Amino acid sequence: MDLTRHEKEMLDGKYGKGTAMAMKIQVAIGETFDAERMVDITRAHVALSAQDADLWFVEKLLTQGAFCKVSPTVNPSIDLDYLNGHLCEIPKAGVDIVTATNEAYKKIGATLTFNCTPYLSQNVPVFGEIIAFSESSATPYVNSVIGARSNRESSQSALCAAVTGKVPLYGLLLDKNRKAEIQVKVEADIQSDFDYQLLGWCYPEKYKGLEVPVFSGIKKRPTPESYMNFGAQLNTSGAISMYHIQGFTPEAPTLEEAFGGNSAKKTITITDEDIDKVRKKLCGEPGKIDFAMFGCPHFTISQVKAVAEILDGKKTAVPLWILTSSSTKELAGRMGFLDIIQRAGGHIIPNTCIDVPPCWYPYYGKAGVTDSPKCAYYYEIRKTNFIIRPLKESVEAAIRGEVIE
Repeated sequence: MDLTRHEKEMLDGKYGKGTAMAMKIQVAIGETFDAERMVDITRAHVALSAQDADLWFVEKLLTQGAFCKVSPTVNPSIDLDYLNGHLCEIPKAGVDIVTATNEAYKKIGATLTFNCTPYLSQNVPVFGEIIAFSESSATPYVNSVIGARSNRESSQSALCAAVTGKVPLYGLLLDKNRKAEIQVKVEADIQSDFDYQLLGWCYPEKYKGLEVPVFSGIKKRPTPESYMNFGAQLNTSGAISMYHIQGFTPEAPTLEEAFGGNSAKKTITITDEDIDKVRKKLCGEPGKIDFAMFGCPHFTISQVKAVAEILDGKKTAVPLWILTSSSTKELAGRMGFLDIIQRAGGHIIPNTCIDVPPCWYPYYGKAGVTDSPKCAYYYEIRKTNFIIRPLKESVEAAIRGEVIE
């Protein structure tokens, strides 16, 4: 790979061992994907996880003197104080790793947003901007909905990019790789945010491949929440880092432009029957529940409002948790939504992830309800059974303590 003098100096250790380590990793990635050169980035987002490997990596960079040239936003951690006061006492080992991880990221120069939807606020790129984003809902959103350019970074490669200010030029950074190769004719009636969750899970069931798909037949402009959840499910179930929706996403005003003048490699049709098959396979049977969990990805203020409207004047039979950013919780308080949800027996917890092991252990092995297939996927490894339903049905189930037909 052709490196500039400055890049060679970083690799050779002129700017410290930590920067050299980060650049070495970036160069190795570039050589793996036959990148010709490196390019500058202007933004980064790191999927912090507060787990052993995450902490080991950031501390290794730190001890060698690394510091972020581009300050990245970071994924959620755990709100230790809130969980200790409202759910359980977090084990000391969990407290220690969360505290150490947060401190390490602060020292290396990250911006501690603790939010998995930075593309909606706090770290919003523009069309054509070259960035380095990890996180399963973030990469599809910035590529597809905004038209920024990021490869499907790991938390480690995104952190290296933040340290060096560079990424290798390959993959979705290149025009040719952003063109659609698969046409997906959507004959199913896709209306709600939950429909988009099912559509996102359905596509990889119909086709196993990493090519960029273009979805045609969508009649109504998706909401930001629909885009967010659609990309999260596509990436979680099928490792899809970019998609187009004909007539709505910026690089697909027409099918011809989405394909860059080329023909579709394959055409797939998704019908109402296909969506129903996924619904039956994914969503689980009705039954008693022990808790309700929302916010994977983090809830927007519109979603918080929707929950508050359902809960207004009611009481939940089981604990109800909404995960979101601290700024959204503050806004929910200002709008009165927080009071409604808390009076009903629910919680809005900021800066916290469903997939951070130390905090949710009281629910391992229990039964829950959620609107998010991604949430249910994370919890499978901890033997928690989730029933998946649209948001309104899920909140109503929390009020009853049971999911019914």
